[in-house]
Amino acid sequence: VLVGGFLTTWNYVLKPYQKDRIVSFLNPEKYKQSSGYQIIQSKIAIGSGGLTGKGYLSGTQSQYKFLPTRHTDFIISVLGEEFGFIGISGLFMLFFLLFYRQFHFKAESTEEFYYVYLFNGIILFQFTVNILMTIGFLPVLGIPLPFISYGGSSLLAFFIGEALIFRIKINNYLNEYQ
Repeated sequence: VLVGGFLTTWNYVLKPYQKDRIVSFLNPEKYKQSSGYQIIQSKIAIGSGGLTGKGYLSGTQSQYKFLPTRHTDFIISVLGEEFGFIGISGLFMLFFLLFYRQFHFKAESTEEFYYVYLFNGIILFQFTVNILMTIGFLPVLGIPLPFISYGGSSLLAFFIGEALIFRIKINNYLNEYQ
C-alpha cells in the first residue's frame, strides 16, 4: 500500500518543481546549479557565521545575494551568518520561553485547552520544519519561521492567534481573583 501510494503520488500528484526539491534534498551537490543551490548556500551561510557571527549586515552570502530567498524561508541562515551560534541560541531561547509559557497553561475549558495547545503546536511545527529545512535535514517546503520571516499574512495570523491566547489567559486570571 505504501509503495503504491508513493508511486501514485510521485507520478500523478507532485508537480515537477516539487519532485526537483525532493531529489535535490537527497543529493544537493549534484544539483548545485539548480534546485540544490539554495540549500548549499544556506549551509555555507550558517557555517560561516561561526560562534559570534560576522556582524549585522556584514554577511557575505546574504548581502551579496548568494542566498536568494534570505528574507523569507531562509531567514535563519542570515541570522546564523550575521550573529553566529550565540545569536541563533538566543533566538532558540526566546522560542523556548514562548513554548514554555504557552504549554504551562491551565485552561478552564476544553475549548481553551485545545485552542492554546493546537495553535502552539502549529508554531512549534513550523519552527522545527523551518530550522531543519535551512540546515538541510528536510527538503525545502516554503514554511516561514514564525514571527521572524518576512510575510504579512503569516505574521498577522500568528499575532492574532497569540492575542487570542493572551485574552484567554487574562480572562482566566480575572475570573480567578473575582
